[in-house]
Amino acid sequence: FLARGMDPEAALQSSVYLHGSAGDIAAERVGEEALIARDVVAAIPEAFRRLGGASG
Repeated sequence: FLARGMDPEAALQSSVYLHGSAGDIAAERVGEEALIARDVVAAIPEAFRRLGGASG
């Protein structure tokens, strides 16, 4: 959805950046030691908002 219509390389870079931002947000919330994958997934909407995207 986010990268639809983008150049494949730009889409990849955007996806990696969004994932990293979600990881940073999740780490802020629960701490690095307690961080699990679902925490990163749960932080994706907030990462998307912080990057200027709309959230459903």
